[in-house]
Amino acid sequence: MAFGAIAEHTIRPAVDAEYFRYLMTGVRYNQVHAVALLALAFGLGLPLADATRGRVQIAAWLMVVGTVLFSGSIYLAVSLDVMAITYLTPVGGTLLMGAWLALIWAGWKAR
Repeated sequence: MAFGAIAEHTIRPAVDAEYFRYLMTGVRYNQVHAVALLALAFGLGLPLADATRGRVQIAAWLMVVGTVLFSGSIYLAVSLDVMAITYLTPVGGTLLMGAWLALIWAGWKAR
């Protein structure tokens, strides 16, 4: 949330509307996945079967790396004005989709 506030008040006046829209997409995905990662961390604190724990850990790592690549590439591209960095964004998005699929897989196999 802090980065969103900083972006709104300091970065918005310095970049064009399209760059700011990219930036806010990164912030939005970052916030959603931060909450999801917090839930995963709490879930990993529960007594889980080893196989389930492993699947949830896979989902968590995919989500961490995916968020860094997705949102981080957008943050860097806008901050440095090098839009070529956004070629990493779809890689992060793919990892985020994999994270959600891994979490569904963990839940399905745990039932």
